[in-house]
Amino acid sequence: MNIFTFFTPMIQSTRSLWNFGQTVLGIIFRHPITGTSIIPVLPNGQIVLIRRKDDGCWSLPGGMVDWGEDVPHAVHRELMEETGLEVVKIRRLVGVYSSPNRDPRIHSICIAVEAEVQGKMAIKDTLEVLEIQAFPPSSLPQPDMSHDHFRQLQDYLNGLTTLA
Repeated sequence: MNIFTFFTPMIQSTRSLWNFGQTVLGIIFRHPITGTSIIPVLPNGQIVLIRRKDDGCWSLPGGMVDWGEDVPHAVHRELMEETGLEVVKIRRLVGVYSSPNRDPRIHSICIAVEAEVQGKMAIKDTLEVLEIQAFPPSSLPQPDMSHDHFRQLQDYLNGLTTLA
């Protein structure tokens, strides 16, 4: 048996594995990741925001949609994980935000929704959240919010449904 004949199947297998790996990495790193932002509205009309640990800015609760999960489930899960609040009802789609620079970490597509919420605010994810606070719509933090959340809130307050 020739040495090349012996190693040819292994080389072809390695190339196939490498090509598969490149394809998977291309899908993961060259395609946007889907996430969600929640505009949580308490029964008294106040909007709940979190202060992020990574940048210290106020932000809407939310996060990435997990593999095998739909967006409504991600909304319920992310809100509970970050605020301790429960979604009573997802009221409306506020927008889909896809600018490549909207998230400084990765290219993500964010689906923003308004949700009627209830419960007691409590930080559940201490690795991501520093603080939780409810704000009257007239007293929301100004433009220095994390990501593009100020725009999402402005679109919400203006009654818009945005594709950006």
